[in-house]
Amino acid sequence: MRKIKLPILKTLCVFMLVAFGAVGAYAQTIASGKVTDNSGVGVPGITVTVKGTANATSTSTEGLFTITVPAGAITLVFSGIGFTSQELAIGGQASYDVTLHNSTSSLNEVIVIGYGTVRKKDLTGATTTVSSRDFQKGAVATPEQLILGKVAGVNITSNGGAPGAGSTIRIRGGSSLAASNDPLIIIDGVQLSGGGIAGSANLSVGILSKKIDVLSAEEFRTFVRANGNAEQIGLLGTATTDWQDEVYQRAMGTDNNISISGSTKGNFKMPYRVSAGYLSQEGILKTGELKRFSGAINLSPSFLDDHLKVELNVKGTNTKSQFADEGAIGSAVNFDPTKPVRTGASRYGGYFEWLDANATNGLKALAPNNPVGLLMGRDNNSNVNRSIGNIQVDYKFHFLPSLRVNVNVGYDIAKGTGNVILNDSIRGGYLRNVDQNNVRKGGQKNEYKQEVKNTFLETYLNYTQDVKSIKSRFDLTGGYGYYENLSTNFFYADYFRDGSKVKNTDPAFAFDKPMNRLISFYGRFNYTLNGKYLLTAAARTDGSSRLNPDDRWITYYSGALAWRISEEAFLKNSKTISDLKLRGGYGITGQQDGIGNYDFYPRYGISNQTAQYQLGTEFVNMYRPVAYNPNLRWEQTATSNIALDFGLFNNRVTGSVDFYLKETKDLLNVINQSAGTNYAPIILSNVGNMENKGVEFTMNTSIVRKKDFTVDFGYNVTYNRNRITKLTFTEDPNYEGQRFGGRAGGTGGTILINSVGYNRGAFYVYKQVYDAAGKPIDNLFEDINRDGVISEKDLYRYKSANPDVFLGFNGNIGYKRFNAGFIARASLGNYMYNNVASATGATRNILNPLGFLSNGSSDVLVSGFKGEGDKYFSSDYYVQNASFFRLDNVNLGYNFGKVFNDKADMRFNFNVQNVLIISKYKGAD
Repeated sequence: MRKIKLPILKTLCVFMLVAFGAVGAYAQTIASGKVTDNSGVGVPGITVTVKGTANATSTSTEGLFTITVPAGAITLVFSGIGFTSQELAIGGQASYDVTLHNSTSSLNEVIVIGYGTVRKKDLTGATTTVSSRDFQKGAVATPEQLILGKVAGVNITSNGGAPGAGSTIRIRGGSSLAASNDPLIIIDGVQLSGGGIAGSANLSVGILSKKIDVLSAEEFRTFVRANGNAEQIGLLGTATTDWQDEVYQRAMGTDNNISISGSTKGNFKMPYRVSAGYLSQEGILKTGELKRFSGAINLSPSFLDDHLKVELNVKGTNTKSQFADEGAIGSAVNFDPTKPVRTGASRYGGYFEWLDANATNGLKALAPNNPVGLLMGRDNNSNVNRSIGNIQVDYKFHFLPSLRVNVNVGYDIAKGTGNVILNDSIRGGYLRNVDQNNVRKGGQKNEYKQEVKNTFLETYLNYTQDVKSIKSRFDLTGGYGYYENLSTNFFYADYFRDGSKVKNTDPAFAFDKPMNRLISFYGRFNYTLNGKYLLTAAARTDGSSRLNPDDRWITYYSGALAWRISEEAFLKNSKTISDLKLRGGYGITGQQDGIGNYDFYPRYGISNQTAQYQLGTEFVNMYRPVAYNPNLRWEQTATSNIALDFGLFNNRVTGSVDFYLKETKDLLNVINQSAGTNYAPIILSNVGNMENKGVEFTMNTSIVRKKDFTVDFGYNVTYNRNRITKLTFTEDPNYEGQRFGGRAGGTGGTILINSVGYNRGAFYVYKQVYDAAGKPIDNLFEDINRDGVISEKDLYRYKSANPDVFLGFNGNIGYKRFNAGFIARASLGNYMYNNVASATGATRNILNPLGFLSNGSSDVLVSGFKGEGDKYFSSDYYVQNASFFRLDNVNLGYNFGKVFNDKADMRFNFNVQNVLIISKYKGAD
């Protein structure tokens, strides 16, 4: 089986990467060479083994390898996915070059699935494999970018430009409203926890691709003089400051990694791999920074003539993060561009702030913060240690080699500490309700500790048998899983007055230690008849501690059929069709991640700062009943699909077309409660249904395949239609739906709604009226229900943030030692609410009646909105077409080959991300 190696996150910069080859302890000789395919192109990921020993290595991206050869060894074995295995005698030559021939198809390759493996030709479900041969060459910033644009139905969106911001991954659209829509991620057999600790996620790097379009200093002066009164005009300053330039920076970083692999000497062979890395990365927002040390070790010995195999993996990271105050982004948009960054005053760190001599803290209420002061006046840091490890034992019974038992025990533990230190440069930025006057010359330190601990045990029996007499293959699996999650949070605060430390007198915030357990029993049966007809059936029972005992357990099933048409006599010798398989299936999965650990039983929780009890002169937090729902149960999603997989021209062209329908019932949703029926006006409950249906098409082509010139191109397209079909226990035509999606501007407003018959997350807005020239008329909206009054009854559902179609494109070109590649994608039919324009693009925002000036979106010059009332915040004018085409990645590389006396390989890579984006959307990306 080819092993897929995911490189550790790499920075976006020009760098020289030196990868050290395999090192064998007490080696007698070193063998090296190159593995190529029929066209002379180097093949990565080929396993090279010294026959009769545990010494093994894999070829590099260019097909190069180096391996330790013990004394007495006589043969090298070369094997890989899609190629016929080959043996080569070990002689005295300096280089061992070999050409591997493509197998008739790659269908004998083994694919790792849940609890075991299966041959690709025996697959009946919708799976996509992206191997190391398909990865983009060059420096790739995050692991998910290796598959960006390469897998139909998978939509990956970066969460932001901060180090550790991570990505959002959606597969075939979202199926839940209040529960998690994130995929399950497994690394070396360990399921990663869905949440995390601040400072331990993914990585972004680069410069700001586009600034938010606000008024320049001169445009601002012109606008104020044209629309303001004498007092407001008098507030104008003389500086010219681009506040976005002041808060953003070019984010530089380095990522250095080294790995050593080999095997011990003697009768007992211990294959090992050890790696270490260091990453340093700045954020595009000033003061943001991430530093990470990482290390990993893998041991894979085998015993009893390879009947007993052991795999030990341990990975560890230490991540130190400095978090920038992202409130500076909004302040940079809003702050008066005619004011200087600093005034030279002794208060507030010397940064310009809007002042009010009558205010307790000297600062004008509700005025925007100096964005540079926000960044420089806050120290928010964390230190996170995370370890992921497991030991997996696989035993093939001597008396029945077709029967295996597999036991996998592992953990994912993260512990973090952090501090948030605020000084008096920040206006009103203290995290607790304290007398600002008392901390004027000091500050506040808020400390927190977090721990997330996931442990698991998985064990299964697998029996695989080929019965040639009836041309059948049987594959049966049955197993058990135990999963436990424990998380702890602790928070407390200190204050500083005139440089002295004052311990917090309020009760410490020591939160619960929420724990949840999941127990699973499962079974799977695969049957293949004559290599043509395939059947898969599976059943699973899960029990969750998050649910009450009566609804804790759920059993669900799945089944699939497939027909390998290409194995029929009328196609078997076809020179055009290499592979053709028709498959279909149906299955149900359960979801309980949206349920809190204590949502189903009555309990007490500590009150918040707005619900304290007075004891004498002090106000203290009290325990109070917490809302609960004893009837919570599993959310379930049933998926049906029918598909056709194909390979043409000796699999030079491969692909699939897949039609699917996902129907979710018992949606976990937050609904209103009648007064007096519970301890809160809203509660999580199982109510509602939703469906996603669509089609996926994938095609990968090897256009040119010659010794010194290769061209590969991949393309995929996904169409997904989402509809909510039920949201209440009983049909209620008067129920408008569930509003959500808070917006800036106004008080407590939302912009999205979930309603029956519409997409998840439709915009709920007023229909803007325009004049003959196409300009929006200020504060005039269509009276949709024709009752003569513009009210919330005139809100309507308009478009959605979810795309109808998303596409992926990728290509690689190789010429001799040069290579180049690109990744591009497109999203069609998705809309966005331009919250910057709605919240800041009005005269009232710029000429604030509270006695200060604020900058805003230059859209005010187009709309002319005055900002009267609150309905204009919900105008469909601000819902804009956000369809886009993005060129995500372009890379160029050159392979220098062997260097340092043939002991290492060296490549030069130039990599650019976020190269180009084409969109009608007027806001920032």
